[in-house]
Amino acid sequence: MASRIQITDEGVTRKLGRLGRRSESVTWAELTEVRIHTTAGGPFAEDVFFVLVGSDGGCVVPQGEVPAGFLERLQALPGFDNEALIAAMSSTSENDFLCWSAD
Repeated sequence: MASRIQITDEGVTRKLGRLGRRSESVTWAELTEVRIHTTAGGPFAEDVFFVLVGSDGGCVVPQGEVPAGFLERLQALPGFDNEALIAAMSSTSENDFLCWSAD
């Protein structure tokens, strides 16, 4: 299924499908958690997903669709765990890595 990712000053939206009729989104103000989910599906299948959890919604961004400036925006969150990011990018198995939490 095709998707398009939009990152703005307000948040992140992922439009799903060829026509973009379905979407998932989260605003930066509502963001409560950033996780990276990895699978054992690589290297020929998408195996790294950024999971943005909000107080009222959320958004999953496959690594292969990460737009310019996305990672930098996440790393600007106070207390973002770059070590967890590095561990996730090195993972070859099913796992979840907490990179940031509002708590």
